[in-house]
Amino acid sequence: MLTRVKDVALLLGRIGIAVVFFAHGLQKWDSGVGATADMFSKIGIPLPGVAAFLVIVLELLGSIAFVVGFLLPVVAIGYAIDMAGALISVHAAHGLTGQGGYELVLVLGLTALALGFNGGRLSLDHVLFWRRRQGAAELQNA
Repeated sequence: MLTRVKDVALLLGRIGIAVVFFAHGLQKWDSGVGATADMFSKIGIPLPGVAAFLVIVLELLGSIAFVVGFLLPVVAIGYAIDMAGALISVHAAHGLTGQGGYELVLVLGLTALALGFNGGRLSLDHVLFWRRRQGAAELQNA
């Protein structure tokens, strides 16, 4: 029973994080890659066009993958890098809390990492990879 509750809680956490990233990716998509690249250039992000494209793809497609639990560690590391970039380039100067503070990007990045490496059994990663490993381990132990 407790394991099921844990798995549902992990799924809800993944959904919550993914919704926020998806919303931010949608804002960037609506603005366009060019406008996002211009903004990235103004704040000093290297290769702003490439970075803008990659961040939009990560925040949109990565969010879908995060919800269904596919390639969780890869998406989580991407999210963490995304949020580290936002923290360093935009939010650090404003402090932890208050207008422009980095508390949200800190929580998003670190929570994504935690969920990315512990996504629970309600994930495609568990179905595709962990079950297969468990089956192989059981065959070796037999």
